Amino acid sequence: MRVIFNEELKAVADDLDRMVQDVRKAINGAGDALINQNLEAAQAVIDGDIEIDALESSVIDQCVKLLAKQSPVATDLRVVVSTLRLAATFERMGDLARHIAEAARRTYPASPLPAEAQPLFAEMQAFLDNVADQMTSMLSDRDTKTAEEIILNDDKLDALHKKTFELAQSETWSGTNQQLIDVVLIGRFMERLGDHAVSAARRVVFIVSGFDPSKEPTRDEGTDID
Repeated sequence: MRVIFNEELKAVADDLDRMVQDVRKAINGAGDALINQNLEAAQAVIDGDIEIDALESSVIDQCVKLLAKQSPVATDLRVVVSTLRLAATFERMGDLARHIAEAARRTYPASPLPAEAQPLFAEMQAFLDNVADQMTSMLSDRDTKTAEEIILNDDKLDALHKKTFELAQSETWSGTNQQLIDVVLIGRFMERLGDHAVSAARRVVFIVSGFDPSKEPTRDEGTDID
């Protein structure tokens, strides 16, 4: 029975690894679409979200079967339940990347962002590209050191997000009303991607150590926007 459980758990882990790799591609592609007005990248992110959703369903189904058939306890139970949470987090990240790609596709060949906002959003995207790489290696290696870096570095993205509001409210704003809406919404989507990465990092810490990720480091994860 233990061999069967380990084999089934490995299959779930493989699906989760594929899921986070797809999320990384979605984040990278959404950024390319936003910053470089790359229509093909935008469409690839939008189309690829179906695969992320399908992987989430597969992970959930497998985890439910493991809970029903194997009745895991202790560390095994912690892994299965955390895997369910991670799958939901990655699915939301895929949705957020899709929202950014849809905004870029809607305004193509123009950018949804005014010229003065583009350097700031490029900086936010560079941060998210790095987080996406960290998140992939973190999950593959169950690397708590990388997880802690993701958690602690999120303040940098929060500070950049705050600047999007300052830009939108500045007296020198020269964008259109639609661009104002896009700056606020896309900035929020990007900030939420960072929050979900923090949530995933906490969950990996919990899998490895049993440490409750809702306690320390203390982070306000905010309200979900999907």
